[in-house]
Amino acid sequence: MEEVQPPVTPPIDPNGKRSEASLLDICEKVLSLDGSTCDEALKLFTETKRILSASMSNIGSGTREEVERFWFAFILYSVKRLSVRKEADGQSVSGDNGFNLCQILRALKLNIVDFFKELPQFVVKAGSVLGELYGADWENRLQAKELQANFVHLSLLSKYYKRGFREFFLTYDANAEKNSANSSTYLLDSYRFGWLLFLALRNHAFSRFKDLVTCSNGVVSILAILIIHVPCRFRNFSIQDSSRFVKKGDKGVDLVASLCKIYDASEDELRIVIDKANNLVETILKKKPSPASDCQTDKLDNIDPDGLTYFEDLLEETSISTFLITLEKDYDDSKGELDERVFINEEDSLLGSGSLSAGAVNITGVKRKIDALSSPARTFISPLSPHKSPAANKLAATPVSTAMTTAKWLRTVICPLLPKPSPGLKHFLKSCDRDITNDVTRRAHIILEAIFPNSSLGAQCGGESLQAVDLMDDIWAEQRRLEALKLYYRVLEAMCKAEAQILHANNLNSLLTNERFHRCMLACSAELVLATHKTITMLFPAVLERTGITAFDLSKVIESFIRHEDSLPRELRRHLNSLEERLLESMVWEKGSSMYNSLIVARPSLALEINQLGLLAEPMPSLDAIAALINFSEGVNHASSIQKHETFPGQNGGIRSPKRLCTDYRSILVERNSFTSPVKDRLLALGNVKSKMLPPPLQSAFASPTRPNPGGGGETCAETGINIFFTKINKLAAVRINGMVERLQLSQQTRESVYCFFQHVLAQRTSLLFSRHIDQIILCCFYGVAKISQMNLTFREIIYNYRKQPQCKPLVFRSVYVDSLQCRRQGRIGPDHVDIITFYNDIFIPAVKPLLVELGPVRNDRAVEANNKPEGQCPGSPKVSVFPSVPDMSPKKVSAVHNVYVSPLRGSKMDALISHSTKSYYACVGESTHAYQSPSKDLSAINNRLNNSSNRKRTLNFDVEAGLVSDSMVANSLNLQNQNQNQNGSDGLSSGATPLKTEPTDS
Repeated sequence: MEEVQPPVTPPIDPNGKRSEASLLDICEKVLSLDGSTCDEALKLFTETKRILSASMSNIGSGTREEVERFWFAFILYSVKRLSVRKEADGQSVSGDNGFNLCQILRALKLNIVDFFKELPQFVVKAGSVLGELYGADWENRLQAKELQANFVHLSLLSKYYKRGFREFFLTYDANAEKNSANSSTYLLDSYRFGWLLFLALRNHAFSRFKDLVTCSNGVVSILAILIIHVPCRFRNFSIQDSSRFVKKGDKGVDLVASLCKIYDASEDELRIVIDKANNLVETILKKKPSPASDCQTDKLDNIDPDGLTYFEDLLEETSISTFLITLEKDYDDSKGELDERVFINEEDSLLGSGSLSAGAVNITGVKRKIDALSSPARTFISPLSPHKSPAANKLAATPVSTAMTTAKWLRTVICPLLPKPSPGLKHFLKSCDRDITNDVTRRAHIILEAIFPNSSLGAQCGGESLQAVDLMDDIWAEQRRLEALKLYYRVLEAMCKAEAQILHANNLNSLLTNERFHRCMLACSAELVLATHKTITMLFPAVLERTGITAFDLSKVIESFIRHEDSLPRELRRHLNSLEERLLESMVWEKGSSMYNSLIVARPSLALEINQLGLLAEPMPSLDAIAALINFSEGVNHASSIQKHETFPGQNGGIRSPKRLCTDYRSILVERNSFTSPVKDRLLALGNVKSKMLPPPLQSAFASPTRPNPGGGGETCAETGINIFFTKINKLAAVRINGMVERLQLSQQTRESVYCFFQHVLAQRTSLLFSRHIDQIILCCFYGVAKISQMNLTFREIIYNYRKQPQCKPLVFRSVYVDSLQCRRQGRIGPDHVDIITFYNDIFIPAVKPLLVELGPVRNDRAVEANNKPEGQCPGSPKVSVFPSVPDMSPKKVSAVHNVYVSPLRGSKMDALISHSTKSYYACVGESTHAYQSPSKDLSAINNRLNNSSNRKRTLNFDVEAGLVSDSMVANSLNLQNQNQNQNGSDGLSSGATPLKTEPTDS
């Protein structure tokens, strides 16, 4: 079979002398680094020079000059974060060398977005070198994923602040003709004052838990301070506006309650944050606070002064410049790797352009352009920027407003519950072979304290699995523990009721005494709490590391968790769906996954290779070991009781689970947003072909792999579990194959052949997926089928179109794992990671050639568009499942009166949607169809046309919050919900309906 030729790129200077000289110039002349830091940077460059030479075509544009600049930035950032210097008192300090990332990027003429896009390649390829030079914990100390999440959060918060400021204050002073320049300068100064005060609040009050919800409350608290201190003539609102402001008797408007109503904030929490902000004004700006009730000023007219604090002359035009200087100095004394003032400075070149995700940080929306976060200093005063009315702004959902709404669900639905098992749950716990209520409660407290540690445990929380990068505030941690605990008990009770129905028994001893099951449930509850608050310091898979479970373990409960929590907000359902997709596509295949412990039982032929590669999971740490590590204290000792029931008959090491290692950067930094965009949800929904059977009992999923399946059939629990797991993998592969077939405009028969080939590879060459990503196998399957069928389809074209897929991660085709030991046995010497073409030629084709020949050529070549021919079997191959039936993605009529259609956006349908020959009104949410400026305006125009019709009773109303067509409407129109399933069910890859995509205008 003909091999694919990898692209040829000019090698870097083999001796590295010119490059070393350039790096030294930057260190000494531009950054003014000391000699020891320069030497360390040169040493790291020398050690990674060979890797750089091999990576020329995969970084940036591929030009030698740009690749060198990126590599220098990676090296300098690594030296900055990882080098250790000695203090005068003999203490070792890491990551404090007098320069930061922003200075590095300015010196090398790079931006933050591009830096984080390319950094994962350096971390993966140079990881072994970094480990040798800086120790096994180098990745935790690098803190790259946290820094990236911090940048994304600040991008969102700056837009949130800009939007709020423009809701309440003018963009320019329309009444000041002669002094317009001074007025405009004041407005810009007050805008800058608010942002700097927010940064001070964030650095001094939120330093240990910079989660998005807390910071959003901080932004709202700053707006409250600005409202009562900015002169009234600059206001853009009327305090008498009853639709926005809440009155409190005859005393006037309750400002705090009004802001909570507008921004879905908690009134108690907001008052606490406002107090912290007032304390900073007093300590940093040296202003004397006064109760607002004692002050006579027009700024407080018609505002209830109770509980408010006023600072005389705080934001007067004559004094604001002095306070700005003070806040700037305070920030200079405490700034970190990112200069967070860049978001409102005129010099915003560091922001860059393009899309950047926040790892596992939950951000709603599709890939947003960071350059849309253009500096308010540039556009803020311009009268050409039309002001959006507050009412219009309220309709547009933004990542921050979505986070606040989700937090409101946690606050109003979960928080009122009791932090202990309900009578219904106690009934199931007491119905086991013995009463296990105390065991369950003790375990919950230990595991949740390990996930949300107190700051006092910093010294004890060392170790790879339980180390917190930035320990949280004790009060914050306690609140999160309680939220996760209450959610855990609530869902556990619902699961017990469902399991009892399936088994027709109340004694669920096998499930409820299973240690791994409870830890998975606790991890899932904690992850939802973290996803709600969007913490920077605890990104997934932190919950796996701290609970001692693996990705395969967690994947077993996600579907059930979604199914049994009726009130779970849509965004959290999306988060769990996208999380399961992430687990299935790569994490369950990583070394140390408990999936391999089941696989060697289900497929004994793979046992030798699994053992040779050292893929088996380590034993799951005992509960007492975790309790000792976090110094857990308890009134009653239940240790012996718990330990007695932690090991199950027939376990034999089969279900061991490790503390998941945090050394694999591939699935962390470049992951998709966990609050998946609606377009990505559309792809997930393609796999929403639910089984008509009831889900298998959970207790069999968590039973010992060697134990016979209680459901019969002669299978072991391992065989049943692996079969279910492979079904999910095939379903996910079908979704992605279907997307690529549509994008490449291939025939249905080609789609069938690629899917059939992938099934064969999964079933008969399973080891090809070990330590790899399923997309790597899918891409190779496409090219293999194209070659055997003599299609005019190149690997380059496949990768080009894969880049456009919503789940695309560049590392998938740039860095494929190969076993270097196995290569050496075969006489080949090479790196541990190669590009997709090298993998295809050297590993994939030799392994699958017989399967590919057996598959035979596809008779029909490429088609202009996918057709609807009946699906057939692959010729000459063993019988496998045909391509799963997927919902028709064509437009669906949703109005009996008007020609109104709803369709998930698909490129191949766009020409039909915007055809001038039709009189239908198409709502292409996510892309404008006419001369409207945004998707929300598209919908608004359609609404106006329809709702102004004479027959109002039969019009279609699109006026829903956030400009989104409701889930139920779309679900009904696309027929995605199975009538035989629970309306809140999930197939493990997607739950609920396919939401249509909107892009908020301002955030």
